[in-house]
Formats: sequence, C-alpha cells, structure tokens
Amino acid sequence: MVGANLPAQSLTRERVKQLPAVEQAKWLAYLDRSEELRKADKDTFAAELKSANVTTAIEPPHGYGANSVPLNREQGWYAGAEAAHIADVIVSFQTPAGGWGKNLDMSKEARQAGEMYGPNNVSNFLAPGDFDTPSDREWEYIGTIDNDATTTQLKFLAKVIAEAGRTQNAARYRASFKRGMEYLLAAQYPNGGWPQVWPLEGGYHDAITYNDNAMTQVLALLSEVARGTGEFAFAPEEMRQRARTSFERGLSCILDTQIASGGSSTVWAQQDDPLTLKPVSARNFEMPALSSGESAGILIFLMDLEHPSAAQERAVYAGIAWLRKTAIYGQSWQQTPDGRGLVAKQGVGPIWARFYEMSTNKPIFGDRDKSIHDDVKEISKERRNGYAWYSDGPQRALDRFATWSLKHPESR
Repeated sequence: MVGANLPAQSLTRERVKQLPAVEQAKWLAYLDRSEELRKADKDTFAAELKSANVTTAIEPPHGYGANSVPLNREQGWYAGAEAAHIADVIVSFQTPAGGWGKNLDMSKEARQAGEMYGPNNVSNFLAPGDFDTPSDREWEYIGTIDNDATTTQLKFLAKVIAEAGRTQNAARYRASFKRGMEYLLAAQYPNGGWPQVWPLEGGYHDAITYNDNAMTQVLALLSEVARGTGEFAFAPEEMRQRARTSFERGLSCILDTQIASGGSSTVWAQQDDPLTLKPVSARNFEMPALSSGESAGILIFLMDLEHPSAAQERAVYAGIAWLRKTAIYGQSWQQTPDGRGLVAKQGVGPIWARFYEMSTNKPIFGDRDKSIHDDVKEISKERRNGYAWYSDGPQRALDRFATWSLKHPESR
C-alpha cells in the first residue's frame, strides 16, 4: 500500500471566493446558472408527478444508451419509421435543462408522465463514505456527458433532421437539438472544460472529465456543428459561431491540463479539478494519476485536428514520448488461478497500466476501500477481475502517430 485516495472537491461558492477577485464573477454566475437549472428540472418533474397523480417516480428501462441509438446505419435508414421512433423517444427523455441521462434504453417507449429522466445508476457496491455516494439518490446523472450521453442523442437527431426535410417532426427534432446545444454551451466551465454532470451534482462529477472520452466527444460534436457541413448543414450561423468559440476554449483547456513532471510535459489524468486544473480522484479506486487510456484518446483527438497549432503539435509529441516510455513488454494481462494478473510471456506487448504515479511513472492500483497499491496482486479479487488495469488500447495512438508525424514533423 503506497497511499490512500482522497475525494475530489465539489465546485462551491466557498472555493470560488478564494479565487482572485477578478475571477470570481464568472464562476459565481456559472454556479447561479447551475443551481437555477437544477431547481427548474426538479420543480418541473415534481409538478408533473402532481399533475399525473403519481406518488412514486417511474424508473425507465436501463441499458447502455449508445447501443439503442445507432449512429452507423445507412443514410436512408434515418428517414424511416424506426429512426423516427427513436428520435421521438430521445425528445421525450430530454431534461428541461436540455441534456440526457445515461444508461437509458431509448429503443423502447417514449417517456410517460412521472417517468424519471434516467434510470437508477447507483452502484451496487456502494458503502457509507464512498466517493460514488450521490448527493441525492433520487436525482443522479440527470443531464450528463458520461457514457456517451447527450452527445449521442444530438448526433442521432442531426442524422434524422438531415433526412426528414421540413416535416412537422423535423421542426420538433430541430428544437430539441437546439436545446441540447444550449445545454452543452451552458455547461462549459469558464476555463473551457466540462463537468461530468450538469447541472452540477457535486463530488467528482464536478471535475473536468476526460474519462471515457467524455470531453473530447463534446468537442468533436462542436467541431462538426461549427463546420456546418453534411448532416449538420441545418445548423444556423449563430449556432455554428458559438460552437466554434466553445470548441477553441475547450482545446485551450486540454493544453492547460496536460501534466508536467520533471520539467517535461507528459499526458493527462482522467479528471481534473475545475478550479486548480490539478488531477483529482473519481470513484474510490480511481486515484489522481497519469491515465494511459484517456490520454491516448486525447492524443488521437489532437491528431485529428485539421490545422493543429504548434502548441497542439508539441502536446502530441510529448504525449507520444510518454506512451513509448511507459510501454510494458513481455507481460500479458490475463486470467490466472488467483484472478487476473500479469503473466510473463516472451514476445508480447506493448501494454500499459491504466494509472501511473505522477512523480515516478510507476503503475498504481486502487481498491474499493480507497487504498492505493503498487502491485495489482495486493488489491481485492473483485477489483482485480472487474477493472481494466492493463490494456493495449494506447497502441492506437502510436499507430495514428506513425502517419500523422509525417505531415507534422517535430521540428516545426
């Protein structure tokens, strides 16, 4: 055991008032907006329950939302009845603030009066004091970019809008898309990042979130809207301009949160504090650390930029250098008689640990009791078997770099 994980701090007025006076106004206005929207969401739902004479909120169907909202069908499919049904369900589950909950099966029926905007997402392993403990068990992840939520719904609506022409339904879908875009723009922090949940939920959900590509998916969507081509050609110029401005601020945040160690830039954490931009924890077993998987996703995102700046190119080169430095060869992450573990195997690799200690670049591992270890065999079997502590996923960033670097040599 090499340490104990500490909880991420919520974004609060008390913390904001510790900032320089010139910085406080925009952050306090942000908190005002969050509180107003959260109250409006709750008040709207409470009024709906009363009007429908429903005493207990109805739980919607649980499922991985992106699987029920296909984005890879042939273009013509989005003009059909099946796509229109999913689009109608999407519109029905949009929160008053304009976002969507996560892990919601949107292939079923449209939301009915008194049905919650998202399913129960409380962990089955929750214990007193866990970082995952929601501030309100009845109101969790109501509006989020976690698990592909909100960005997936907006992309799907854009595909349907592009095929629906100027029908009555298209007008509804356009209105929903506009509200969703307003949601994303309102959720962006003054420094360009995005929280995992908006309106703010507290705890690590307030952190700037790269985990599972949450923030880069938002930026990719904003980039498409800003271009206004293809299925996003319907986006009005004012929306495109706002998306462009938001996108540029998000790019700046990415560069600002790249971690420096020993005088050199390295990679990124899963989450960063919204005020300090320092890495913070998420769940009990996810500590502040250099994160190989999320960083690979960020690097690919940066390499996909059409005209990267010199600073963005330097960020890529630094991140790739770190991935090469921390790659592990001759070890396979696989099932063993004592649970998943590393097994020596000649000729295999590279793989990477999920987390690396920021000061040493050594792999570290967390457990549900908040303990941090430098040996994966020391954590509980449940966490060893139930989490991807090692992966070959970052190799995709190295593969992409092999061609990208030909067009963007380091000497620039």
